[in-house]
Amino acid sequence: MSVCAQQREAALAAALEHIDQFVSDSMQAQATPGVALAITDRERLLATRNYGFANLDANLQITNETLFEFGSIGKSFTAICFLQLVEEGVVDLHEPVTTHLPWFSVRSEYEPITIHHLLTHTSGLIGGSDFSPDQRCEVWALRETVAARPGAMARYSNVGYKVLGLVLEAITGKPYRQIVEERILSPLGMSESAGAITNALRPRLAVGYVDYYNDRPWRPEHGFVPAPWLETNTADGCLAATAADLAIYLRMLLNGGVGSRGRILSKESFAAMTTPHAEFGPGEPYGYGLAVGEEDGRHRIGHGGGMVGYISSMTGDVASGIGVIVFKNSMQSTSAIADFALRSIINALAGDPLPDAPATPEIDLDEYSGSYCDGTVTISVVDEAGTLNLLLGSERIALEPMSIPPEPDCFLARHPASELFPFRFLRSEAGCVEGLVHGATWYPSAEYEGPTEFAAPAAWEAYPGHYRSYNPWTPGFRVVLRQGALRVIYPNGAESILKPDGDGFRLDDEPEGPERFVFDTVIDGQALRAWSPGSETYYRVFTP
Repeated sequence: MSVCAQQREAALAAALEHIDQFVSDSMQAQATPGVALAITDRERLLATRNYGFANLDANLQITNETLFEFGSIGKSFTAICFLQLVEEGVVDLHEPVTTHLPWFSVRSEYEPITIHHLLTHTSGLIGGSDFSPDQRCEVWALRETVAARPGAMARYSNVGYKVLGLVLEAITGKPYRQIVEERILSPLGMSESAGAITNALRPRLAVGYVDYYNDRPWRPEHGFVPAPWLETNTADGCLAATAADLAIYLRMLLNGGVGSRGRILSKESFAAMTTPHAEFGPGEPYGYGLAVGEEDGRHRIGHGGGMVGYISSMTGDVASGIGVIVFKNSMQSTSAIADFALRSIINALAGDPLPDAPATPEIDLDEYSGSYCDGTVTISVVDEAGTLNLLLGSERIALEPMSIPPEPDCFLARHPASELFPFRFLRSEAGCVEGLVHGATWYPSAEYEGPTEFAAPAAWEAYPGHYRSYNPWTPGFRVVLRQGALRVIYPNGAESILKPDGDGFRLDDEPEGPERFVFDTVIDGQALRAWSPGSETYYRVFTP
């Protein structure tokens, strides 16, 4: 081994030790069951790292042979299959979907939805909900929805990619699994990957884990339970692989569409795949099935993925040719580990100092101290020796920052009567704390100067409540009436305002989008059903 090669290996070893410590600290803070990591450059696999357990009950550790479901990273596989068919002269990305899938239908006053629209999430379709085990039923149900204008803006749509899978099957006459295996997995030599999630695959997979409670914000002491088992063969994400095997795919992307056995995509097709065609927001450009943006001035390509019980990241730095795969068998973000690992390896191989772990955001607890009153009940919030306490009558309830790292203005209480919702502090336009909300209750502060009485239609009194389904992705939500507005509060504490629209509602963050909520089946003054056309149906339950 040359001196240069020795230095490179020493730098890589130091970076891996640095990464090991970061991952260990992160897993401990979040009680993460397991993590698998693979690092590659353009030529070879540089390292794999396995942390924690593939099966907690069996005390079975993750190994290099452990498979993970990697969800939406599979969208880039779907995009590659289409670009290959373009090269073969079989399909035009700008032709209507109905050219190949005549029964596809959606209510729309606009031009037809094209394959290009679906690949770039600009179709104007709803997001989709996996309400049916067969994607054809979910795609058929799109005829119940009203689409937004195609091409106008990017709205992430899983059901849009399910449509693409059906188009691929109609064109080739083959099932999606076979298409991906023949066109990508086999040519790249990805022998430890699977083109569909089936029961036969289950013994090789890490057990996916979800929050112990699925109706309230998670805390580390809650822990996890095994995720509901799903079989799937849909083109929005139905693949599984070892971390090292998916690194083979990432190497192909870092080499511009070239695998170890030859080209997967032509130069022209790869350029089309990695050209920004849409933007989910400022600095969030999207190509065909790939995020193609920049981070600190460095061009990156990749995608994240989620399945029930799994989260994944695939990130490649184009200039250095370094890429990282991160899998977790829990519903926790992998982006911090992927970013830290990528920076560490790039810096180490360039001879630069290794990056510091991101600092935990500091929260000024004094900002929240004061009195809050809903007109009947007065509560006090005090900072006592670095702990935020809520004083309610004779009770002293400790408030702890929600999420890891902590989310500003949002706290959880270790109290049985308060743990279903976070305590969220509200701020004025000037940035001053002026109120506190918890579920349906609003406590304005003494400094609040706005209105305190709000009108709402009498019919809305039937809608607040707890709604559930058997969908493991979003098993339920609560609807509350607060400050004159109906709000959907999800188990993780996030909430959206429902804006009236005809006989239903739209979400406030997308008032012109295709997603709608409808409440019906009102009995004894309570709506028993909340549903979204073309998507999931939820039913009222007896629990608060």
